[in-house]
Amino acid sequence: MNKNEQFVITINRELGSGGRTVGRLLAEKLGVPFYDKAVIKALQEKYNLTIAEIERLKGRKHSWWADVERILKIDAGMSMDYYLPKKDDAPDLLTTDEMFEAETQILQNLAAEKSCIVAGRSGFHVFRDHPNHLSILIQASMDYREERVVRKQNMTPEKARKTIEQVDKMRENYVKKYTGTSRYDTRNYQLVIAADGKTEEEIAEMIMQYIG
Repeated sequence: MNKNEQFVITINRELGSGGRTVGRLLAEKLGVPFYDKAVIKALQEKYNLTIAEIERLKGRKHSWWADVERILKIDAGMSMDYYLPKKDDAPDLLTTDEMFEAETQILQNLAAEKSCIVAGRSGFHVFRDHPNHLSILIQASMDYREERVVRKQNMTPEKARKTIEQVDKMRENYVKKYTGTSRYDTRNYQLVIAADGKTEEEIAEMIMQYIG
């Protein structure tokens, strides 16, 4: 990846690995926007974005970039529980084909505006043909992930482990359904990092050194 040209970095991560924080730190170091589930959901809700509506907006002279920037600022204050499964979530976190296609187009449109970092959302697949793309996977042991979720969410260890297992299943089913591959397949990534024994800052610095 050449950081001197327009680029996109995608980060897939396991819940409790600290990958979302790493993505934010990396975005700050590189001076680019950071996009994840919260941003995409906020944009969809703001514009009622379907594929047809995205095409309509693309044809307008008015840019929705100002609203993107506003949503990014709002999202900065969101806690991790926004990303945890809710009581009424379907066990497999299956979305519709149209919603996945809309998410894909939103991300591709955002990446066309400027360099950016994308967390999750099957970014490794969405940008697989991008000419300047770095794909990263951040993993960690179950003990590390459990301790972090307990600390961040004030959960019992039992509840934290159950939540992690549920999210793992949901994300894997989502990725398999819409990409035809596993999110654990390391062939989807240029860089795979184990978070154990490292701070988020240290991981972000490792990635910066890799980029050069």
